Amino acid sequence: MVARQEAIKNKQLIKKIEDLLMVLWIEYKNIEHYILAFIHRSIVNERPDFAPEHNERLEFLWDAVLELAITNNLFRDFSAKPEWELTDIRSALVRWKNLAKVARELWFHQYLILWKWEELSWWRENDYLLANVVEAFLWALYLDLWINYSTDFVNKFIYSKLDDILKNNLTKDFKTLIQEYAQAKVDITPTYRVLEESGPDHDKNFLVWVFLKEKLVWKWNWWSKKKAEEKAAEDGYSNLISNNKN
Repeated sequence: MVARQEAIKNKQLIKKIEDLLMVLWIEYKNIEHYILAFIHRSIVNERPDFAPEHNERLEFLWDAVLELAITNNLFRDFSAKPEWELTDIRSALVRWKNLAKVARELWFHQYLILWKWEELSWWRENDYLLANVVEAFLWALYLDLWINYSTDFVNKFIYSKLDDILKNNLTKDFKTLIQEYAQAKVDITPTYRVLEESGPDHDKNFLVWVFLKEKLVWKWNWWSKKKAEEKAAEDGYSNLISNNKN
């Protein structure tokens, strides 16, 4: 806990996060929660004295709370829709692409606390990283101000994207799209394999490949196996579409 305090002794950092919370009309109680939400794993790996924790752990709690808030809204607003359709809509709302869009609109990428190499490699534009920040920020809200404030945030900045998602038919995820495309074109269901795991148990990276039978379509490395599969599916789907056009 003492080491973690190094991250909140920086007056410039405190002022920066306070200004963000002021813009968002959040009357916080504990600024430390929100600072932690913007700490990327890279600076923890290189500067454990700065902060021994990063924001990825915070996603776990909010995944369930975010889906609950969205589910309640959909159940209320679309009482006539079947369960499977509501599930697709909810998935689109909580998908990393949508959350990354929210992060950019709120300028969260400007508040990320990264190590020097990531600063130089455009990690502030990484959709997965930005989605993680939104989830971590929601955790901070939930922990600091409890459910009503965090639900209000969801309604204002995430659920409000519903009209755009429905209008542009964005309810299908890329794992579904690549499966439908592959089955229609070659009658094969894509499979996902973890080809490599690296790092300690508490901080693993997964190299995931997506195959059509034994043909490699795409591969992706990420610290979440689920998200590595999603990203491999997205790029694999784009690659299949592009090759088919050519």
